[in-house]
Amino acid sequence: MTSKVIAIISTAAVTFFDVRIPGLPMTVVHADGQPVQPVETDEFQIGIAETYDVIVRPSGDMAYGLIAESIDRSGLVRATLAPTIGKGMGVAGAIPALRERPLLTMRDMGMGDMAMGEKDGMAGMDMSGGDMAGMDHGAKGHDMGGGHDMGAMNMRDPSVAPQVKMGPGVQTISPAPADRTGDKPTGLEKVDHRVLTYKALKSLEPNKDRRKPSREIDVHLTANMERYMWSFDGEAFSASTEPIPFRLGERVRVNLINDTMMPHPIHLHGHFFELVTGNPGHHPLKHTVNVLPGAKMAFDLTADAYGDWAFHCHMLLHMHAGMFRVVTVRKAEGSA
Repeated sequence: MTSKVIAIISTAAVTFFDVRIPGLPMTVVHADGQPVQPVETDEFQIGIAETYDVIVRPSGDMAYGLIAESIDRSGLVRATLAPTIGKGMGVAGAIPALRERPLLTMRDMGMGDMAMGEKDGMAGMDMSGGDMAGMDHGAKGHDMGGGHDMGAMNMRDPSVAPQVKMGPGVQTISPAPADRTGDKPTGLEKVDHRVLTYKALKSLEPNKDRRKPSREIDVHLTANMERYMWSFDGEAFSASTEPIPFRLGERVRVNLINDTMMPHPIHLHGHFFELVTGNPGHHPLKHTVNVLPGAKMAFDLTADAYGDWAFHCHMLLHMHAGMFRVVTVRKAEGSA
């Protein structure tokens, strides 16, 4: 049987999917349309607006199920990869059972690598029903069990993010966001097979711009999830018209800090950026990055496209609610 190439394309939808072909490994060769060094995996999570091209090599005369399962485990879809058109008419790949709904941990609350409370019952919190709303995030001296004092981890400490406009639209601020580029994504942390991580992605060709960033900016992904308020730095787009400014040709490191308890696919129009994954010189080029809960993910941007560009969460319900900004790229004053 000859090799087949399957392009997995995410649309402007409202959920994330975990993609796998049970019994058949996949080799990722492109991310967001940009070539990467081939990496073999058994499953990957695809955020809204991300794309992955994978090569699969069926070894048996059988029908394989291409499974895309929503990360909240509310459902899945199956396509069939059949041997040949002639022999494959009418056959269908197997449909696996839905897996358990993922539960969030202290790491997803932006507490970094601290495992406090997870062995004492906090690891099983189900955030889908708004359990976080009942917690006093600014309270001091709240005992979480096991002798851990919540007072040391104020979940609304404005000093952690001074540029964030604190108000009813900011439910929590991550006190210790972690680099999660090497983490298995939400819902796949405990599976016993290979899962693609961003750290495994390396550009096929060396990165063209090897300059160090001349400056660094932080962008906080903020929300009140119970009240369905979504924003950057505590301000919805309707409340702030100031663009994020760049000079044409400058190189800037942008830190995305997720203060919410769900992943966000952050998308920049007009540019590809280098996602900082610890592979200097071969960082993957992307236009969308899935920022995990409680994560701090960074990208290096060479602002090489003049004009005004949309910068937003690609979960369109969040974008329309306010998680949107305009990025403006202009020439330096006095330049030709």
